[in-house]
Amino acid sequence: MPGSVLGHGRRGGPRGERGAATAELAMVLPLLVAVAMGLVWLLVVGAAQVRVVDAARETARAVARGDDEGAAVARGLEVAPEGSSVSVGRSDGKVRVVVTGRVAGPGGLFAHLPAPRLRAEAVALDEAVPP
Repeated sequence: MPGSVLGHGRRGGPRGERGAATAELAMVLPLLVAVAMGLVWLLVVGAAQVRVVDAARETARAVARGDDEGAAVARGLEVAPEGSSVSVGRSDGKVRVVVTGRVAGPGGLFAHLPAPRLRAEAVALDEAVPP
């Protein structure tokens, strides 16, 4: 009786190990999916932070060179993530722009995490004011 000697199955492995790989995969797969979602969410947050920095820089540059402030803020809002705010201030011959925004989480397992708050500040010399 080959295959039934000493409690081994037909393929030579112990009978208790049959299906163990499937059970382990079923337990680990949700964790791997959650880690992958977390990494993608971090990439989304990083990309949104870059957009906030770009929006602050573009707005400060436009205001500093004398463009209409409303048009410069509108341009900054086009670059920034949706729902962001842009504030412009002038003092001591400088233009200071602050852009803030939030990025919503992916939900699911991460639904309990707060949405990260993004912030960037840019300063440029005001070219419209004589030195």
